Amino acid sequence: MTTITIIPGDGIGPEIMDAALHVLDALQVGFNYEFADAGVAALEKHGELLPVATLESIRRNKVALKSPLTTPVGGGFSSINVALRKHFDLYANVRPAKSFPNTRSRFPTGVDLITVRENTEGMYIGEGQDVSTDGETAVLTSKVTHHGAERIVRYAFELARKTGRRKVTVVHKANILKSTSGLFLKTAREVAARYADIECNELIVDNTCMQLVMRPEQFDIIVTTNLFGDIISDLCAGLVGGLGLAPGANIGEDVAIFEAVHGSAPDIAGKGIANPCALLLGVGQMLDHTGKPELANALRDAIVATLEAKDSLTPDMGGSGNTMGFAKAIASRL
Repeated sequence: MTTITIIPGDGIGPEIMDAALHVLDALQVGFNYEFADAGVAALEKHGELLPVATLESIRRNKVALKSPLTTPVGGGFSSINVALRKHFDLYANVRPAKSFPNTRSRFPTGVDLITVRENTEGMYIGEGQDVSTDGETAVLTSKVTHHGAERIVRYAFELARKTGRRKVTVVHKANILKSTSGLFLKTAREVAARYADIECNELIVDNTCMQLVMRPEQFDIIVTTNLFGDIISDLCAGLVGGLGLAPGANIGEDVAIFEAVHGSAPDIAGKGIANPCALLLGVGQMLDHTGKPELANALRDAIVATLEAKDSLTPDMGGSGNTMGFAKAIASRL
């Protein structure tokens, strides 16, 4: 029987995790759960944001489901999510964005795309940060490697083949960032040449953002570097109703962590009104990853059916329901 690491997280994290596990239990997957702490909850219990025991649990089980974590502002604390990606070399960040019914979205239909974001290189990881002694100049290093570019672009094309998608869009800024983005684009072209069955096109990042807002239906899979992917994936979430409907997967060679990509929302923590959809869609990604696509599809179908019924929607979606009530409505439709 498969054991997965469960990180309840901070703020609304425990509430949406309880909801997600209720639905996961209803699917009768047969997972064992090993609970582990991270974030402020871990800091209060163990005196550190990311305890060694949590890292060991993830390494042992190789699959983790994670609610949002809070990294305290100031005090020298660095991002827990970045630390996890570095520690386990989770090089592929996979963010689907799909139109759902009865959501507050400008695109209630027509959007069905995936952003594949390089997760371990580039400006986002914050290497080489320095500020001059007079505070007038700041410097940050951006590093892109052939190895990092090759494996993320290859991942995107393999994902296209696996999921029956027909096009990969390589997003870059090689016209200006000729070294880093130039290497990424050059490597992407080399990889694309090995996938003659998949259409490949190239777009500069600013044009990509404009095209996404105007005609998102033209995109299938987007692959790009770390910082561009961070921005584009949130833009895509905005197309379909916001981060409450945005799951994310962080994939490495040996370990995978699945999550809701929104924050811990401390302002509504404990009120039982948080939308669990993002984490539930992350559960769907986890089921796909663990070789259970039929259960993943059943879960996604039940989420759509519940959104269509409008009988249990949480306040952010215009309803008067609560977190667990929404989860129970989904479970009843499996």
